[in-house]
Amino acid sequence: MRERSGCPINLSMEVLGDRWTLVILRDMMFGNRRSFRDLLTNSVEGIASNILAARLRMLLAEGIITRTPDPAHKQKSTYSLTEKAIALVPVMVHLGAWGTAYLPVTPELAIRARVLADGGPALWDDFMDELRHLHLEARRAPEAGSVLDRLQRAYEAVAGSAGTGRHTP
Repeated sequence: MRERSGCPINLSMEVLGDRWTLVILRDMMFGNRRSFRDLLTNSVEGIASNILAARLRMLLAEGIITRTPDPAHKQKSTYSLTEKAIALVPVMVHLGAWGTAYLPVTPELAIRARVLADGGPALWDDFMDELRHLHLEARRAPEAGSVLDRLQRAYEAVAGSAGTGRHTP
């Protein structure tokens, strides 16, 4: 058996290197999707349930998300991002900015990436604080505005002008 490389890029790709893992994290970060059903039914990419289940198990095992039982329903769980996942926000911003610059994106699906890239590290920090508040129950300054709301308003403005009316992360 071949030994694994200790290269940080290689090791990161072993955890995050497939399309679905990043899409799930995107939907949890930018769409605040927290249940299996919400992740399954509201992804524009149409992830299969077996792939979603496998990726959620891997993300749990890696400590990137947590799962807590839903007290209202025995068979349901709520997934939350951990600090490890929230630390990926700058990576996701850079991926979005790169895709916006070099790939044939649609305006309504690229607007969040543009707003975050234009906002720079200060906006990313605010977004990470908001995610900590939502997923880790961290305290947040009452005067802090919602980055998620800002991103949603930008999306709606572009989607409305494009006439699509779709809601995606």
